[in-house]
Amino acid sequence: MDDIVLQAMAKWPNVPHCYGWLGLDARGDWYLRDGEAQALGTFTSGVPGAKGSRLVHEKLVAFIQRNYQPDEQGRWFFQNGPQRVFVELEAAPWVWRLADDGSVTAQDGRPAQVQEALVDEQGRVFLQADRGLGLVHTQDMGLLADAVDAGRWIPREVDSASLPALGGYVLSPQAASGKAPATG
Repeated sequence: MDDIVLQAMAKWPNVPHCYGWLGLDARGDWYLRDGEAQALGTFTSGVPGAKGSRLVHEKLVAFIQRNYQPDEQGRWFFQNGPQRVFVELEAAPWVWRLADDGSVTAQDGRPAQVQEALVDEQGRVFLQADRGLGLVHTQDMGLLADAVDAGRWIPREVDSASLPALGGYVLSPQAASGKAPATG
């Protein structure tokens, strides 16, 4: 975590957690979900506008990614100063990018070492790595197919409903907490 975040946590230790305001989609993009977006539906509802506004400010995205981690219950959050902002996940806490040289990185650009490939009933491919379970980015399916053809990975079939337990993560900390969506 950034030093400024650690200092804020020490200065204000009892700030309430925040639910529903930040989401990570299946392409590794971050979304800010204000009260209006939350009132339209859940992050994964598919309702126009419910996903929120895609964050494009590079320094803000980098700050979020440096301070992104799970708690002991598998709820991923962004530590925003003294406040934990729990993240709604569309598919998994990581979105993997594959490179021509066979390397794998997460949406934050840091490398990962793959341990296993998984494919669900929807044909989505997930990689279990040293950093956790994540979804392979849709733009990297050609590279994934090359890796499978070369015998580097042999995808194991899994039920998508089992992935959060397998990966030790919670898709919707807001739903798990029982916190109502924000209004206004």
